[in-house]
Amino acid sequence: MGHIRFRATAISVMCAGALVLGLGPAQAGLFDSSSSTTVSDGTIANIQRALDEQRYVDAGTMLDQVLLGSGNDPRLTLLVGQLGLARGHYSDALDNFKSIDSVARVRARALEGEGIALSMLGRSDEALPALQSAVIQEPTAWRAWNVLGTEYDRRHEWSKADDAYSHAMSASNGAAIVLNNRGFSRLSQQRLDEAVSDFVAALGKQPDLSAARNNLRLAMAMKGDYDRALSGSSASERAAILNNVGYAAMLRGDYVQARELLGQAMKARQDYYALAAANLQLTNDLAASNKGAPEGSNVLGH
Repeated sequence: MGHIRFRATAISVMCAGALVLGLGPAQAGLFDSSSSTTVSDGTIANIQRALDEQRYVDAGTMLDQVLLGSGNDPRLTLLVGQLGLARGHYSDALDNFKSIDSVARVRARALEGEGIALSMLGRSDEALPALQSAVIQEPTAWRAWNVLGTEYDRRHEWSKADDAYSHAMSASNGAAIVLNNRGFSRLSQQRLDEAVSDFVAALGKQPDLSAARNNLRLAMAMKGDYDRALSGSSASERAAILNNVGYAAMLRGDYVQARELLGQAMKARQDYYALAAANLQLTNDLAASNKGAPEGSNVLGH
């Protein structure tokens, strides 16, 4: 399976939109310790709800307002870190999470965020112990369990991955991103029927989850159902889908279909399609040598 994976992060990337927060980590001066206004539990809950509902502009606006008059509340540092994750500012988010060393429950959630940020930064060896500590301190931290599953997947520790996704499923009430990531884990293990079931369930809960839709097409292609894998694709995504389905055909050793699909992918793209061309060359090489696809081929994607 290629390096590029149709995963879903623990906090979805926000839509484009300006936020006033621009000072980065808390220790860089985000909080004014001379201010002592108490932040109410209701305010914290409202900001958390906006984050959970992916209303990131609203969350940022509320944080801007409360930070102007609040003291150095670790709950706010946590929320700033979570918003940083959502914005894709993983290094800033990591700094915020690392600065929290206080109330046990807040620290557990900070460890969760720290592990997720490290994983997104590709610092897998550091992410794993942080995530493991997070779920020990807070067993219902489903986002930590979810990303812990992806970390075990990277190591091909399948039984540990299954256990992590099971915890994430229970604690999140079967969140769509967990279903998608468990489905990809099963796809990586060639458990194709189970993978398809997970992707369909993920889309049932979140129809706009593009990672699950791409993965479902890939799983269908891995089963040899190329027509279903290609059905419903728009003109703008046709070339990429043809490439991915062709790549799946190559992995199956179906070199005739792979050549056909990859050739169509290159025709569908208006300019030179390097990935499809690389896949076609690899298909021809594999067909000539009659060997399986090499581990770690980085030729899947857009």
